[in-house]
Amino acid sequence: MTDTARIPDKPALEGLESVWGGTWEREGTYRFDRTAAPREQIYSIDTPPPTASGSLHIGHVFSYTHTDLAARFQRMRGKHVFYPMGWDDNGLPTERRVQNYYGVRCDPTLPYDPDFTPPFEGADGKSVKAADQIPISRRNFIELCERLTVEDEQHFEALFRMLGLSVDWTQSYRTIADEALFTSQLAFIRNVERGEAYQALAPTLWDVTFRTAVAQAELEDREQSGHYHRVSFHRPDGGVIEIETSRPELIPACVALVAHPDDERYQPLFGTTVTTPVFGVEVPVLAHHLAQKDRGTGIAMICTFGDVTDVVWWRELDLPNRAIIGFDGRIIAEVPEAISSAAGRAAYAEIAGKTTFSAKQAVVQQLRDSGDLLADPKAITHPVKFYEKGDRPLEIVSTRQWYIRNGARDEQLRERLIAHGRDIDWHPDFMRVRYENWVDGLSGDWLISRQRFFGVPIPVWYPLDEAGDPKFDEPIVATRDLLPVDPSSAPAPGFDEAQRGEPGGFIGEHDIMDTWATSSLTPQLAGGWERDPELWNLVFPYSMRPQAQDIIRTWLFSTVLRAELELGEKPWSNAAISGFIVDPDRKKMSKSKGNVVTPAGLLEQHGSDAVRYWAASSRLGTDAAFDPQNPTQVKIGRRLAIKVLNAAKFILAFDGSADAPVTMPVDRSMLAELASVVDRATRAFDGYDHARALEVAETFFWTFCDDYLELVKERAYGEPSPEQASAVAALKTALDVMLRLFAPVIPFATEEVWRWSHDTSVHLASWPTGGDLAARGEAGSELLELASLALTGIRRAKTDAKASQKTPALRATIAAPVTSITLLHSVASDLRAVGRIIELSFVEGEAFEVRDVALEAPSE
Repeated sequence: MTDTARIPDKPALEGLESVWGGTWEREGTYRFDRTAAPREQIYSIDTPPPTASGSLHIGHVFSYTHTDLAARFQRMRGKHVFYPMGWDDNGLPTERRVQNYYGVRCDPTLPYDPDFTPPFEGADGKSVKAADQIPISRRNFIELCERLTVEDEQHFEALFRMLGLSVDWTQSYRTIADEALFTSQLAFIRNVERGEAYQALAPTLWDVTFRTAVAQAELEDREQSGHYHRVSFHRPDGGVIEIETSRPELIPACVALVAHPDDERYQPLFGTTVTTPVFGVEVPVLAHHLAQKDRGTGIAMICTFGDVTDVVWWRELDLPNRAIIGFDGRIIAEVPEAISSAAGRAAYAEIAGKTTFSAKQAVVQQLRDSGDLLADPKAITHPVKFYEKGDRPLEIVSTRQWYIRNGARDEQLRERLIAHGRDIDWHPDFMRVRYENWVDGLSGDWLISRQRFFGVPIPVWYPLDEAGDPKFDEPIVATRDLLPVDPSSAPAPGFDEAQRGEPGGFIGEHDIMDTWATSSLTPQLAGGWERDPELWNLVFPYSMRPQAQDIIRTWLFSTVLRAELELGEKPWSNAAISGFIVDPDRKKMSKSKGNVVTPAGLLEQHGSDAVRYWAASSRLGTDAAFDPQNPTQVKIGRRLAIKVLNAAKFILAFDGSADAPVTMPVDRSMLAELASVVDRATRAFDGYDHARALEVAETFFWTFCDDYLELVKERAYGEPSPEQASAVAALKTALDVMLRLFAPVIPFATEEVWRWSHDTSVHLASWPTGGDLAARGEAGSELLELASLALTGIRRAKTDAKASQKTPALRATIAAPVTSITLLHSVASDLRAVGRIIELSFVEGEAFEVRDVALEAPSE
């Protein structure tokens, strides 16, 4: 029963977040109870762990609301929902934020200072130039990383709670915590044991700013201006071969020329040699199918290494390595052995130590002086590889790195990964193609080592020979009992710390794992793999992976890969892919573009339910435009939430029970239509189409408020009678159902109203079923539609006459087909009452029409 004392005089949205958020936490509303959860009744979510660095943006609100809609729906469907939250707190973004925030940088050669105090905190640190940042030890740097990420995570959690995410906060995890380190390192060790992880000295995409290797999944192409230089290579017979290159500074690293095997122009030259200009190195002319006949002169130089195609040619044609670019992006001082002439070595000395930009200018001048520059450079714009978080073009250097096999060179593994993708239900389905295209386009194994500081250490040491040189081919891999472990501070098994760096001793691996190497294990991290078998067996494989579309190639693919390698199965049944948030000009919002909107102010100004409504209005996979100056959908959502409060207060004030018999045809018709709404909304939610579910429910709600409620309110206000009881029962039954339909979208307003008449949460109530309502709504939905049309027509007539809706009408006539007239007679008394009509008549007509509405009041 409704406790009228619980209903405020003026219901409002303000403050509901703190009131009900605190109540949900105290009551454990969203707590996952493993003891009450049989496996078949569990709905487990592999929640995206946001990067705990800086601030959340409107895109987080958008996509995390989509996840919460599914969680709330499944919980009301009777599922035990496992809904954890992780924090992705290791990796480059955190390091950069710490550098800016505290005004420091890491120097692993420095000793630990237990009394260190950073020179800045907060905004002041952001004004410190990189060159002025104070160097500190790795341990001091990591302590600052941990301190700042904990602070950021607290802010993030507070915002997510304000948003109303129904997360079980007792199931949270951090990707840098001991449990995460254990899981990541154990998975890596298993990869090594099975031969899936390996170390190799190979060409590596390298960011010279951050001094770290970059994986294929972290690349992005950016259009850059440059120049093509037409250059001559010298044939033994005195002739020349002309090539065009955008990187003349790499001519000293040239190892071959290459043309397409079908190119008749160069077929006679295959197998011969030419000499490089300026540097005088003899290189072969070879054939390869990746050469493009219609690009430039049709023949290209292969350098070690100018781009990823050079790497493919180098590998497949078995060419020597003459890399000349160092880790700092400058030309190395050591002259390649292949440059043997005095003139060539002197030319190389002129570029040694220069940046690639300065070296390019110097080599172009050398080519001019030698006569080998055949034309003025031609301006071009072309795509250049960048690290997605970097500001300078990537270089390719030779480094020793750790890799995990990903199917690029293993057709059987690739086919299994494709099969898993096809076995997952994608929402929307077309996103599957992006996954398959990525898998089919892999060009190399997954590079997982990073030359950074804050992350999961690679659990490996290397023995030193008697000369003190590392034996990289004999790595000492940690055993399970040692995990988690940091080889840079813990001695290798069988050694003591005094032997670190000594001949015959050991050195620890200083590299850390790529952040995706940990994030790819989020099912294992949250589900207690190898730590909590009971929980793991309950939640894995998960029901859903929600995420953004731009990390299908990174997070989604890598998670499928790790599940296949370790467990031989897919990690989840469903993949729910959110679209992007774009600004009013349809440009993707991002920090780099400076058009990101932070959500805190939006939530405070409009209320969380309003912002959630905006997010819920967009289907999965669809980009949503957002204008912070005029957030139209947010305002509509706020209007809906307020209307729910006010309509509920109005309905609950009527005297009567929801359990009374519903006898009047129009009341039964309304419930029949609501039963159809419930069925359609349920099908939409089952198909991960929350936007359609909201649309269906909201459309009915406004018809209910504007038409049905207005139509029957006079009867509901009347003296007790079967007709009055029918109206009140129908109104309260419909309200109960609509609150549950709206609960996933506007959880605060619906909880507020629900608690006026219930002692437990609406979010633990059962999802409504059409069958329950259909039994009380046998009249069908046609009558409700006719009644709405009649009421709208009467209102319009009064409006056209510029009269108040309260103005009595002497008479009104409704024309309709015979079958409709029969139905309208059953609602005539309600129409007369709400329309203040003294005489209402129905006449036969071909179409429905309200006419002859006379507003003159009868004389006394």
